Amino acid sequence: MPFENLSDDPEHSLHSAAERTAAGRRSTWVSVVVNVLLTALQISVGLLTKSQALVADGIHSLSDLISDFVVLLASHHSQKDADEDHPYGHQRYENAASLVLGALLLAVGGGMLWSAFLKLENPDSVPIVHVTALWVAAGALVAKELLFRYMLAVAKRVKSSMLVANAWHARSDAASSLVVGLGIIGNLAGYPILDPIAALIVGFMVARMGWEFGWDALHDLMDRAVDDEEVQAIRSTLAGSPGILGVHDLRTRKMGDMIVVDVHLEVDAQLTVEAGHDIAVEARQRVLQRHRVINLMTHVDPFRRPDRDHATPAPPAGAQA
Repeated sequence: MPFENLSDDPEHSLHSAAERTAAGRRSTWVSVVVNVLLTALQISVGLLTKSQALVADGIHSLSDLISDFVVLLASHHSQKDADEDHPYGHQRYENAASLVLGALLLAVGGGMLWSAFLKLENPDSVPIVHVTALWVAAGALVAKELLFRYMLAVAKRVKSSMLVANAWHARSDAASSLVVGLGIIGNLAGYPILDPIAALIVGFMVARMGWEFGWDALHDLMDRAVDDEEVQAIRSTLAGSPGILGVHDLRTRKMGDMIVVDVHLEVDAQLTVEAGHDIAVEARQRVLQRHRVINLMTHVDPFRRPDRDHATPAPPAGAQA
């Protein structure tokens, strides 16, 4: 999910790494508490009421609990300072965490699908569930939707794609609880097969989201560029810097939720090396202040104005005519 362009808001300042870490930990610990309660309640009630769909939803909540600890671990390591082995820092721990989250969801979803298929092969063995399962599913739906809204608000405020992924994981839980509730209602209405069908749908939803998260994180780890809108915003900031006459070969790659940029900047060919360097430094600082860029490497190119008559430089002394 791309973030909004920040360069047009002069009052906006990027949140410090410490603030992002603290906000991420708070929201994740809230998720831990909610998922501990839901996992215990859903699995225990699901077993007692003989609802496979509710048990599947409880396993989904358990996967959330595991993913929360993955996020906490990645959030801690991603804030480490740059060192000799990681000169750009450790922000890609977040990309790796998103990849782990995706793999976890894919595995959990696959297990749910397999379990549901086994039940569907023998529909006569599907029991009628107790009405208590419906109330638990409804409570889980409300809790997960509220958790999603809270976590997404925090993720957008601190602009963390890892936290966005974890928030949408909570939304997938809310959707799965809705499907589970409908399956239980169908089971109570005299259609027992709807309970394992609900479990099958939940498994598919979990596996699909795991694939999307994992595939997206894999591309980020392979130095995928940021979206065109953000590239153009960075280009505009550079082009609007004093002394910059042209911008070309602008390349970006993601480093966690931050960006690494390489660019060629054109300055007046008549300037001294020191003056051209100072212009490039000023342009770099503007980008670092206005965008989520962790580092910007510049190459200064000479630009000859077409409206100037550049004299041909004299040959070195002693050179033959």
